[in-house]
Amino acid sequence: MDIQLTARRALVGGASRGIGRAIAIELARQEASVVALARDDKALAALVAELPREAGQQHQYLAVDVSDGEALIAMVTELAASSPISILVNNSGGPPAGPAHDASPDQFEAAFGQHLLANQRLLQALLPGMRESGYGRVINIISTSVKEPIPGLGVSNTIRGAVASWAKTLARELGPSGITVNNVLPGFTATERLDYFFEMQAEQSGQDVAEVRQQAAARVPARRFADPAEIATAVAFLASPAAAYINGINLPVDGGMTGSL
Repeated sequence: MDIQLTARRALVGGASRGIGRAIAIELARQEASVVALARDDKALAALVAELPREAGQQHQYLAVDVSDGEALIAMVTELAASSPISILVNNSGGPPAGPAHDASPDQFEAAFGQHLLANQRLLQALLPGMRESGYGRVINIISTSVKEPIPGLGVSNTIRGAVASWAKTLARELGPSGITVNNVLPGFTATERLDYFFEMQAEQSGQDVAEVRQQAAARVPARRFADPAEIATAVAFLASPAAAYINGINLPVDGGMTGSL
């Protein structure tokens, strides 16, 4: 099975920590040249310094806020002009927690810009190179909430669903060019985001954080939370030549937690 990414170039969003960081490491292990994107210049530099390197691999990073559309487009367009990027991993931190009915329109607008609009800008900057090479992989890291909305994440549920529909539409449009568009849906994953979510739940319920964590783990058939590296391996497969006929799917990586098909 051909899952190696030798001579491929990948742009990974949210790469300074958590799932994004794990994806950057795994793609580099599969011999892709990685461009790590996030806001934290120091964390990105540290990541790039430790990425695996074989002959021909060249890793670099872009420190930019994806909500700054002009800066994002300028930096990524310049980057792609030097050498095409054929793998795009759209990944960004989730919106603040809270019920949908309490969220302000500004919160929805900010989340829409950080996720869907940033994804669209990145896609349009990289699409010419993908089309020219006849190889493209667009992989969106979203959430199991596109199948089952998660209580307390009203804005996130809404925006993640929009990204999922965007991806399904693109899969049909871009398939004839050899470009696939898929979504990876992480379940409970051991990241700072999950810690924040459990702390919020504990505060609202009056429970201890450890108790909230234990109850959450009990909801997962695997009885544990994912390691970010386990999400990364799914992404690496979808990015590879072996996944050429997988297009337009939502792939839960959740230990069996999602109850819907």
